[in-house]
Amino acid sequence: MAAQAIRILGLDPGLRRTGWGVVEIMGSRLRHVANGVVGSDGTDDLARRLLALHDGLGEVIAGFSPDEAAVEKTFVNKDPVATLKLGQARAISLLVPARAGLRVAEYAPNLVKKSVVGVGLAGKEQVQHMVRLLLPGVTLEGPDSADALAVAICHAHHRGQRTLAEAVR
Repeated sequence: MAAQAIRILGLDPGLRRTGWGVVEIMGSRLRHVANGVVGSDGTDDLARRLLALHDGLGEVIAGFSPDEAAVEKTFVNKDPVATLKLGQARAISLLVPARAGLRVAEYAPNLVKKSVVGVGLAGKEQVQHMVRLLLPGVTLEGPDSADALAVAICHAHHRGQRTLAEAVR
């Protein structure tokens, strides 16, 4: 019986720009499907910006039919107001795939970087370079979508471990 491809949606939450990337895994093979950014107008009020993210992520899920989702965890910022707003955007990134019935995993930024680059403190340029190497022919829609693809790649590497851990529980 042939293995079935699993489609993973990676999300890099942001209030102005939430990066998304979709990859497929079949066995140990990894393939790029699509990537982009869902944006919200920075001049709108917060509720409208969150609604734009909600609707945009809903369209991505409807358009690419992922099987699972992975979201980058937020790090604490020096500006508490900005951290709170980022947390609200992150909540949308968790809510929309969960509402669509997807299993949602979360990964710390250092684990994402270590999984893709091999170093937990890698810079954005290094992440983008490795995403291009791991997904030959990919055209990145920007640094936010590169980060989202890195989250999806991280999940592809770690999802089996999560499944095993869940089975043990």
